[in-house]
Amino acid sequence: MTNEKQTVHGPVVGICMGSESDLPVMKEAAEVLEHLQVAYEVRILSAHRTPVEMTSYAEAAQGRGLCVLIAGAGGAAHLPGMIAASTVLPVLGVPVPSRHLQGLDSLLSIVQMPGGVPVGTLAIGQAKNAGLLAARILATTDDALRSRLEVYHRDMSGKVRETDDKVHAQFSGE
Repeated sequence: MTNEKQTVHGPVVGICMGSESDLPVMKEAAEVLEHLQVAYEVRILSAHRTPVEMTSYAEAAQGRGLCVLIAGAGGAAHLPGMIAASTVLPVLGVPVPSRHLQGLDSLLSIVQMPGGVPVGTLAIGQAKNAGLLAARILATTDDALRSRLEVYHRDMSGKVRETDDKVHAQFSGE
């Protein structure tokens, strides 16, 4: 299915988080998906405070056209695993930095899923990479998206080369 068809039918990536306080981290996934022209939706779904809504969302996701789910959570960080337990769609977990343990607790919680409940776990606070990974998953069947990702990658590499040239010139006396 091409991205153009998917966009007509609605979002293909669901971005979920346990509370609004996770939004500053999770919006980076939305920003990169927007840049790559991937349709997405954002939801606040708590594994502990709204478990029925969370389960309903995950169970209905595929039928609504979603293809990848990104779930960010801090602290006990049950959201990614609980969503993964309720769907066969790929789930990407983003450990959100917490006040007390700076996200290490979230990372360990998300990465320790039991056998049969896979969650692709990103680095602490790396929702941008979750968005990029979601796009790469979708690009396996979407040539136009793959082309946009290639441009994104080339632009990123070009920025590093420009910075290298500038720093090299500064410190080599050129």
